[in-house]
Amino acid sequence: MKANQNKETLTQNLSVAIDSIKSQKLRTWLTAAIIAIGMSALVGIITAAEALAAKLESQFTNLGASTFTIQNRALSIQFGPGGRREKENPPITYRQSIAFKKRFDYAGAKVSLSYRASGISEIKRGDFTTDPNVTVMAGDEYYVGSNGYELAMGRNLTEGEVSSGAYAAILGQDIYNKLFEDGSDPLGKTLTVRGYKYIIVGVLAEKGSSSALSGDRMILIPYSNARIVFSSPNRTYAVNVLAANSESLDPTIEEAYATMRSIRKLQPKQDNDFSIVRADSLANMLTENLSMVNFAGLLIGLITMLGASISLMNIMLVSVTERTKEIGVRKAMGAKASVIRGQFLTEAVVICQLGGIMGILLGLGIGNAVGALIDGVFVIPWGWITFSFIFSIVVGVISGFYPAVKASRLDPIEALRYE
Repeated sequence: MKANQNKETLTQNLSVAIDSIKSQKLRTWLTAAIIAIGMSALVGIITAAEALAAKLESQFTNLGASTFTIQNRALSIQFGPGGRREKENPPITYRQSIAFKKRFDYAGAKVSLSYRASGISEIKRGDFTTDPNVTVMAGDEYYVGSNGYELAMGRNLTEGEVSSGAYAAILGQDIYNKLFEDGSDPLGKTLTVRGYKYIIVGVLAEKGSSSALSGDRMILIPYSNARIVFSSPNRTYAVNVLAANSESLDPTIEEAYATMRSIRKLQPKQDNDFSIVRADSLANMLTENLSMVNFAGLLIGLITMLGASISLMNIMLVSVTERTKEIGVRKAMGAKASVIRGQFLTEAVVICQLGGIMGILLGLGIGNAVGALIDGVFVIPWGWITFSFIFSIVVGVISGFYPAVKASRLDPIEALRYE
């Protein structure tokens, strides 16, 4: 019996709230719009961040769970100014990297050597020329596999081409599209880099322009050849190691530390002057830093919602003043203070829900639009959406509480006489 009465009261409160909203459309939609802006900021920023995190996770998963890189400096990501300066370690030289590749033989692991020969190269083929922003990577026969790339056409570099310093090249998708606009077969054709002619032996599969590992605007040549064409003092090499399987990754890393320390002639008490970075380390670091973005989105949403709650409270107070006589009639007809209170609280919550739903939908659209620009995946952050939905209810209750209490305490006789 009591449950039926509560249900009937709630239905009546909703009906009265909807009627009141219809009679104050401008105020209602302005307040709902403010609430929607706060919610869209919160949901939009977090949706975009989660789309980016999902994209990063999928990209670094492609590297596999059994790859790591030996380099002369630690991996670090910094958002904004400040922070401490990285320690500069001596470069990993050609001789050291070659020595490691020859000496390291642990559980079937494969070792790949590489370095960035140039980041501002211009590639030519006949009348076609790229912009001077092409990355030339110097690598070996294991570079493609150990760095998570796949071949769309042709073959990989061979051990013979690497050892002999052959003029062979593998193109990224952007370079292929620029030099072969007609989509013709590039294999066996020649291109020019710094005046030297290279034979195209393969084309990499597309990675995506926003990829942290993108090879689309890159060409790969043998490192032995790059040492001639792109000679530079103090060149530091990256040594990529592909462990036999994920289970043997940790012992392989330990063996790699010992081998490189020996090659670098470090004493037992000396610290490592190089770093070993696992394939998923960058993704983990980026994902951790994205928590700052989530916090910023939450802060922006809370600040906007604070302004919206004040606006909603003012509107509800105006509504109480305008409906004083109506409240007096209801009380004279036997409406309890709790019923009047419930009507105004329901009205505040309904307005907040209107704004919240609009904000959630708008935020999802904006967040996934940003995600699409960075080739991210479509995501729906259900946890944050649930939080936003509940939070809008809480804001409605808090904003409507004082006006509701004020309305419930009106003297019916004075209210009836109000004009």
